[in-house]
Amino acid sequence: MKYIRKRQEPPEFKNWKEQANSDWQPDFRNLAGKPKEILIKALMTEQGEICCYCENRLIDGKWHIEHFKPQSDPTVDPLDYANLLCSCQANLKPGEPRHCGNLKNNWFDENLLISPLNLDCESHFAFNYDGTIKPAQEDDQKAINTIEKLGLNLNKINDFRQKAIEPFLDEEIDNAQLKVFVNGYLCLDDQQRYNPFWTTIKYLFSDLIE
Repeated sequence: MKYIRKRQEPPEFKNWKEQANSDWQPDFRNLAGKPKEILIKALMTEQGEICCYCENRLIDGKWHIEHFKPQSDPTVDPLDYANLLCSCQANLKPGEPRHCGNLKNNWFDENLLISPLNLDCESHFAFNYDGTIKPAQEDDQKAINTIEKLGLNLNKINDFRQKAIEPFLDEEIDNAQLKVFVNGYLCLDDQQRYNPFWTTIKYLFSDLIE
């Protein structure tokens, strides 16, 4: 789980909400058109186009706007930009296991779930070379619960992580080349995107990071 630094909400989204009057109230369900397009672009940019939870690449049509604090909570404003993220898994195929925002759904306990909006979120998790994730501290119940509630240790996601790790384990790459490879992987690309499973690579090859 990579830390996401929220920026200011897009002016167009803010202006859309401010059009509220006695005949019309902004609602997440009627968010559409240009305001929604601009909102999505802002969220994707903040995250470098990787899922807010598992860090897989967000592919067009295969992600959704995620409320970290669920809309079902009457104290939550569904249009609060500070609570909005982008998660993978928009449309599930039959039999496809749920994970990330789709598995979390409306479940929420602030005391038992780590948020990617928390500055220290990355420090709660550790990774193995086989792609599996685990709590950085064995007794970190919050990390244990987050992994379970978001399905971050599903075989499907572990396989994706392992594929991201494999190129770094090539025996033909010497240490100097590996160092360049690792540091390059952790930089934003030309399209201002992060590479998938960013924190996995950062954790496993931390001794090579400049």
